[in-house]
Amino acid sequence: MKDYVFGIRAIMETIDSGKEIEKILFKKGLQGDLYQELFSIVRRHDIPFQYVPIQKIDRITRKNHQGVIAFVSPITYHNLEQVVPALYENGKTPLILVLDQVTDVRNFGAIARTAECAGVDAIVIPMKGGAMATADAVKTSAGALNRIPVCRINSLAQGVDYLQKSGMQVIAATEKAAETFFTADLTSPTVIVMGGEESGVTPDILRVADKLVKIPMRGKTASLNVSVAAGLLIYEAVKQRLTD
Repeated sequence: MKDYVFGIRAIMETIDSGKEIEKILFKKGLQGDLYQELFSIVRRHDIPFQYVPIQKIDRITRKNHQGVIAFVSPITYHNLEQVVPALYENGKTPLILVLDQVTDVRNFGAIARTAECAGVDAIVIPMKGGAMATADAVKTSAGALNRIPVCRINSLAQGVDYLQKSGMQVIAATEKAAETFFTADLTSPTVIVMGGEESGVTPDILRVADKLVKIPMRGKTASLNVSVAAGLLIYEAVKQRLTD
């Protein structure tokens, strides 16, 4: 089943139906009253959008798209400010995973699969600049993306600040750290931040993190795949909490 819709009225009807929209692509220079109506709906619902050359949309579909295509999410997103209080109310010691600019959908899916298996309470991703929850991501996750709360927010920095104010320590994984992740106490309410495939955790998150940790590398290869790295840190938390 395709995970996109095209055409201005079809997209407006999809939004009105309550379906989650990952992202909308608008042809550069698009004009007209109907377009303006759609654009105001997009802004009102805070849906990510991007202006692109018409050729990019044509590569996705040659049908009468009217210069607009919307990617429909196969998952339902959760509100972070509802998820966190519920965790504490249920007596849990939260373990939350933040993905900072992880862009590959298969990495996203693989990380979600590990996180759900390990009992991570939620995954937080950015509204823009990260992988979309596509059908490929859900497939790679073995359906885990439908079982673990995924919270999509405008600003990861603000989200991290909220989590810290909610009593959680923020542990950021970075090769710039002096200490290995084995030294971190992950038994208290914890947020693990994993950075993107290219540049890692962004500087604004590194500055506010409570602790920076690295994975020791003994071989000649410079780094691990982000999904493998995330699995190591997540299961270190599981190990510590089982033996605490």
